[in-house]
Amino acid sequence: METIKGLKRTDYCGNLRLSDCSREVTLFGWAQRTRDLGNLIFIDLRDKTGVVQLSFNDETDRSVFEKAQSVRAEFVVALKGTVVERENKNPELPTGEIEVKVSEFRIISKAQTPPFEIANTEKVGDETSLKYRYLALRSEKLTKNILMRHKIAQIAREYFYANDFVEIETPMLIKSTPEGARDYVVPSRIHNSKFYALPQSPQIYKQLLMISGFDRYIQLARCFRDEDLRADRQPEFTQIDLEMSFVDTEDIMEMAEGFIQTLMKQTIGVDIELPLKKMTFAEAMEKYGSDKPDTRFGMTIENITEWAEKTDFAVFKNAVEAGGSVRAIIAKNSASVYTRKKIDKLTEKARGIGAKGLAYVRWADEEPNCSFAKFLKDGELTELLEMLGAEKGDCVFIVSDKTSLALSVMGALRLEVAKELDMIPKGKWNYLWITEMPFFEFDEESNTWVAMHHPFTMPLEECIEYLDTDKGKVRAKAFDLVLNGTELSSGSMRITDCELQNKMFELLGMEQEEIDEKFGFLVEAYKYASPPHGGMGIGLDRLAMLICSADSLRDVTAFPKVQNASELMSGAPGAIDEIQMSELGIQAVNKED
Repeated sequence: METIKGLKRTDYCGNLRLSDCSREVTLFGWAQRTRDLGNLIFIDLRDKTGVVQLSFNDETDRSVFEKAQSVRAEFVVALKGTVVERENKNPELPTGEIEVKVSEFRIISKAQTPPFEIANTEKVGDETSLKYRYLALRSEKLTKNILMRHKIAQIAREYFYANDFVEIETPMLIKSTPEGARDYVVPSRIHNSKFYALPQSPQIYKQLLMISGFDRYIQLARCFRDEDLRADRQPEFTQIDLEMSFVDTEDIMEMAEGFIQTLMKQTIGVDIELPLKKMTFAEAMEKYGSDKPDTRFGMTIENITEWAEKTDFAVFKNAVEAGGSVRAIIAKNSASVYTRKKIDKLTEKARGIGAKGLAYVRWADEEPNCSFAKFLKDGELTELLEMLGAEKGDCVFIVSDKTSLALSVMGALRLEVAKELDMIPKGKWNYLWITEMPFFEFDEESNTWVAMHHPFTMPLEECIEYLDTDKGKVRAKAFDLVLNGTELSSGSMRITDCELQNKMFELLGMEQEEIDEKFGFLVEAYKYASPPHGGMGIGLDRLAMLICSADSLRDVTAFPKVQNASELMSGAPGAIDEIQMSELGIQAVNKED
């Protein structure tokens, strides 16, 4: 244990219990709160494990008592004392049955008044708490979250080590290659006008490790992507990265499932039943309007196209005639919540994510109120409601458009309505594999087919024949792991045939010169024989966020970035001086000028 000026720590504050009574202990920590009652002083002492109460009274040595009187919030102190049973117990505190009667006391470091009370960081604005992040990290919530993140990392290493994985570090300064997001680039001082990139993932290197014969690789890999931030995205993140040789998709999934089962049991005591459920990408989009569906509640999307095209409602008919479809969700027992005003707000949200509008049926009274009733023939509304199983008290929300748009809008509205109706159960852990991912997706802006995943993903054997004729039919040997509507992982089998890999690059619009320049070393490596291999990367940050029931990745990241990718505490990113700029051979250009 640590030693300070002759005092050697024997215990951590939060670990003491009634069974420790009469034992002499030495503690170090921060004074969270002091209460001076004249002839009685109490100090709540905090360290990374929790809080314990210190007591000073008439029997305490006067020099020790006077030091305790001078203590203020966040002073660092060291003490020796005896654990005793508390007279006034605190059932809200794990250490609430005991206190430490102090016999020796030292003030190690004094603190000026902090900008906020550490015990109440929940009430502090984001800007302030991030500026003083080192103080916010002292709070119980963030301390617990960071320790849980550590535990997840520890369990991951132990699990994969036990399954014969070798941990190998891959380079942080790499060559820029297209992997879906924008790279962070680093100028080279030695190689003038050339740049490294920070890795979006260790993808190419871990495939080369399989070609090298290491068989099973694991790494808690730092990854970097220069993209817009949101609650579940940071520009730098950690993934539990793994790759396996001589396997197929089922082997990789089974290995990951074992880790998830072990992790959930050892962290929060939850038993996860294996094997995890599987759902194809097509089914997920059809039922949930999302490739990362939250399956903790129902309210799945219904296809009412056949009914809609028989009506005289031009909005529906036009969508169907253009090759689109009409989709609906039924919000049970929601008519009392969704007043006309609230439906108008929901309509605005639908428009904000691409819909042209939102049709609805609200059945609050004896007769249902339908926003498009005047376009329906006798019996058509009844037919719709019976088909959907809608009853008095329910609302039906409908979107018609291009099928992909209609589904994505309904998927987003499904989540919005579920939150507003408090339909999402707490304490439920729905893990789900999404399989048979499309290999390509059509980018309307560039009018080209682009890879939905990285270009090293293996197509399903039965789809290879469509590579030249119908890219929309090509499905990949790829899979995602989803938890409660959050994507935790993407994985796939990899292409190991150099000719097929070269062809995939060509199909993505690359000329041979570009292929050789960016990926020549990988294609060359495949010429020397490669084992069948595949792998995945599990988002450690997102996993920690969900296990901790946190609202954002910020809550499980020690020093997070804000939405504009800056770090408020240190002021990163910052300018560099002219000498450094000159050495790198670059000039700063202000885009606003």
